[in-house]
Amino acid sequence: MTLDDFLKHVAAGGALNTPEIYQFMDEMSDNARRITCEINNTYHPQEELRVLMSRLLGKPVDETFKMFPPFYTDFGKNINIGRNVFINACCHFQDHGGVTLGDGCLIGHNVVFATLNHGMEPEERGKMYPAPIRLGKNVWVGSNSTILRGVTVGDNAIIAAGSVVTKDVAANTVVGGVPARYIRDIDRNESQ
Repeated sequence: MTLDDFLKHVAAGGALNTPEIYQFMDEMSDNARRITCEINNTYHPQEELRVLMSRLLGKPVDETFKMFPPFYTDFGKNINIGRNVFINACCHFQDHGGVTLGDGCLIGHNVVFATLNHGMEPEERGKMYPAPIRLGKNVWVGSNSTILRGVTVGDNAIIAAGSVVTKDVAANTVVGGVPARYIRDIDRNESQ
């Protein structure tokens, strides 16, 4: 299996449940852990972190990208990062299903992006079902939040700290809680 084959399978909504897929995922996980160990186990200036992240993702990250390690992923090749994105320390990207961060996204400490779910029936628990997570432009995700598979977050939205996001979030809104619920609209003319 190639990366392109895997990404096409995931984009079509296919289950991750064959020996070939499991072997490919293991190989990709080994590679991702190798690079994240390089990222996490010594100091790197932002320029070096961008080079390491580009290697991890298999494509260049923008020169405006910044992050504070440690950073964790168990796949790495299905993450898309826009311009002026910041990822704070201890974030976990389970990106098999795809994680997209639009321009200007701010990701707080300890945020989890979980793009896989397991089968509900006990005999089906080994099967995994991917779905992408997509954040629009200028999304702010507060610390200790978890965003689950298949969720799209609209432009300028805010996810309050400690939230578990199970459903799509409208643009220009604030959501929070477990599960995350609408709190209010963002008034773009409101004074700080």
